[in-house]
Parts: sequence; structure tokens; C-alpha cells
Amino acid sequence: MRITELFEKGEFVVTAEVGPPKGVEIDHLIKDAHEFLKTRVHALNVTDNQSSVMRTGSLATCKVLKDEGLLPIFQITCRDRNRIALQSDVLSAALLGIENLLLLTGDYTTLGDHPQAKPVFDLDSVSLIHAVKCLEQGFDLAGNAVDGKPPKFAKGAVVSPCSDSVDVQLAKMEAKVKAGCEYFQTQGVFEPDKFMEFMEKAKQFGVPVQLGLIIPKNVGMCRYMNGNVAGVHVPDDMIEELKADKEKTKAGDTGVEICARLIKECKDYCQGIHIMSLGWENRIPEILDMAGIAPVAK
Repeated sequence: MRITELFEKGEFVVTAEVGPPKGVEIDHLIKDAHEFLKTRVHALNVTDNQSSVMRTGSLATCKVLKDEGLLPIFQITCRDRNRIALQSDVLSAALLGIENLLLLTGDYTTLGDHPQAKPVFDLDSVSLIHAVKCLEQGFDLAGNAVDGKPPKFAKGAVVSPCSDSVDVQLAKMEAKVKAGCEYFQTQGVFEPDKFMEFMEKAKQFGVPVQLGLIIPKNVGMCRYMNGNVAGVHVPDDMIEELKADKEKTKAGDTGVEICARLIKECKDYCQGIHIMSLGWENRIPEILDMAGIAPVAK
């Protein structure tokens, strides 16, 4: 199933995220995946060497999750492959029955565990979306015909609604839509007013947007994001809320309440949510209940 079919049905689409291991022992990830089957998550993003840290490949992990009965979203970055390899991986995804893509430029290699690695960036996220659109139309970026029936995907991308450069983000969003993007997941949002203001302008594009959520675990995590994650800002009053009851914060309850409140405030301006916090599978139903999100029809 393509995730765009869920948006078309009017579902409030809930996705979460898993990261492949740095190795081939994948039993724990499969166990975590089965925990997601018990929650109200429609699909799972599989990260692609997230933060430029070398791990098992996203595509292979997507196939494992698909075989376990989940709906994977294949994240693809432009950092590690040229246009030949990117197009090849997209066709390989179609061959393996992976129909959902999230197309990204990717973090720079100096941020990861192989800082000496040579980055590729032959394409960026916009041109990668265009490349996938070309494959769907039956030809590659060089104009060569694709053998047989062309593949079909749900093509997603990312946007940062709380960035200081709102006009730049809107321009990027428009370029991605024109290239063929069919849905968006946002960076983590902690400022609902900024998100709603952004969405008032972004609704002109007529493309579903999922609110990106990062469950704030503690004050240190929030301060780190404020200093190091572009487009993400945790307000001071939210940090004070985490400080107020240390035991409650340690148990994760404060972060869960903040997350539910953000969904409640923003849900009329988005078509779903994307939860980027790993290890919180068992709290997702609680967050959705607190936010007033109806159960997923299965």
C-alpha cells in the first residue's frame, strides 16, 4: 500500500521511525517492529545512515520489515550515491515491493562517524524527486527507456516550518511539489504558533503534511537540539516544564504530555503526525489518546 492512499481516504496518518543497526544482528529491530504492530502506527520510516553514521542499509531493512507485515517507508539520501546508484536503488525498491519513499538531501559526512568520507551530492532532494518521477513515467534521467511497466511510488519529502527562513522553506516546498512530491513530513515542531502560521501559507500547495514530533526526554536534550539542530527550537517555557517535576520527566510523562498537547493544538492544520523518537513505542497509543486521535481502522 502507498501511504498516499491513506491520505486520500482522509485518514489521520501516523508514522514512526526505526534506525537500522550498525551490524547485521537485526533481531531487536524486528522485535521493536512487532511492538509497532500493537500501536496505532500506519507506517515506519527506515533511516538511511542517519546523521552520516554507517549502518545496515535502509532498503534491506525495509524488506525485512515488509516481510514482518509492516508498511515501510524507504528513506533515501543523496549524500552517499550518485544519480546512477540512486535510480538503481529506487528500481530495486520497486522490485522488492517497497512503494513508499522519503527523498532527502542528507546530512554532511563530517557530522558522522566517518568524517573523512567523500560526500557525493550529485543530486539534491528536488532533483531526486524529479528522478523518481521520471522513472514512474518510464525513463531515467538520461532519457533512456525503462524496461517493462514503470514503477509507482508515494513520494515524500521534508520541510522545516519553524525555520527562521519561512519564505525559503515555502520556496523549497513549492519546488518539491512541482518536481512530484506527494506528501511532507516536517522537522520536529515545538512551536505550534509558528507551525500553524506556516501551514496557512503552505496549504496553497494542496499536499498532505505530517507534523514532526520529537518526544522531549530531558532538559539536556532540548538544549542540545536548540544549539545543534537547524529548524528546531524548544521554547524556554517548555524547558521549564521539563525542569518542574524531575521524577515525572524522568519517567517520560512530561514529554508525553507535551507531545500530546502539540498534536492537539496542530491537528487541524495537518493530515497526520510523524514521531521521530526511538524507544517510545509503548507510549504512542497514550499520546494519541491524550491528543484525541481516533484509533486506526485495521
